[in-house]
Amino acid sequence: MSSIPNRFLKAPMAASDVHSGDSNTKNALSVDKVGVDEGPIHLVEAGLIDQLTGMDWKVNFDGHHQFEEITAEDDPPIGKLKNPRFVSRVCESVAKVVEGHAKKGELPVTLGGDHSLAMGTISGTLAAYPDACVIWIDAHADINTAETTDSGNIHGMPVSFLMGLNGNNNIPEFSWVKPALKSNRIVYIGLRDVDAGEKRILKENGIRAFSMHEVDKYGIGKVVESALDHVNPNRDRPIHLSFDVDALDPSVAPSTGTPVRGGLTFREGHYICEAIWETGCLVALDLMEVNPSLADAASVQQTVAVGCSLVRAALGETLL
Repeated sequence: MSSIPNRFLKAPMAASDVHSGDSNTKNALSVDKVGVDEGPIHLVEAGLIDQLTGMDWKVNFDGHHQFEEITAEDDPPIGKLKNPRFVSRVCESVAKVVEGHAKKGELPVTLGGDHSLAMGTISGTLAAYPDACVIWIDAHADINTAETTDSGNIHGMPVSFLMGLNGNNNIPEFSWVKPALKSNRIVYIGLRDVDAGEKRILKENGIRAFSMHEVDKYGIGKVVESALDHVNPNRDRPIHLSFDVDALDPSVAPSTGTPVRGGLTFREGHYICEAIWETGCLVALDLMEVNPSLADAASVQQTVAVGCSLVRAALGETLL
């Protein structure tokens, strides 16, 4: 297996556009509710960098980047796709940054921003670790294609681009996205709001997904073990963990763009992060969809605190 980063964290930050986005040297956008670009700022201002430094991580934080050279002007839809050129350019920039850090043995942490960013982060990870697998924690599958999407929001489509399900060369703006993610190298946990077209795509491609039904039935411990057994049976493949906070129940993380009732509890979300860290295989982490503009101050503070706590858990913080 490719070498796993050793206590060196690359935590830069970036933002996205009118429709969303923000990361930490990695970022993108595309949701109909603005404000998600402020999520990373709030996480950092809440002390996340100091918290990780206190855990003996050497944190290389570049500051907040807006990708100022990339504009959303004159970006009409391509078919149904909204802001396609802007989303593509930001994600491509994110991919290059993540790849660069990963190849230097650093562990890139991307703070988002909407989940379209994962098109960039996972592309970067797979360029550095071709044998990597993806653990995708989300209420949504984000695997709509240009044909199946109703909204045209690209944050609901990153997995389909990563798998080449759109025929990426047919959309020149996304031809840079290599179809490097194989169906047996991604597993979902926490799904509970999946479009009909996405259900069909998951079945046709044999993609393993653990919905909240399985979490309820088997418990989070068994679900995580089964998920790892599927994509990383020998625990020797690098892991990219992509965590959307809307996987958590809105009572836990209320300040997010697309909340869905019946989600993961605080402890279930943290257990996932803790269990992935325990494998010793984590090479990249995304925390997405914290949106401070969508709730009252107390709910924002609660969601930001949970987000920081999830990052710490994924990077080795334990209860004892």
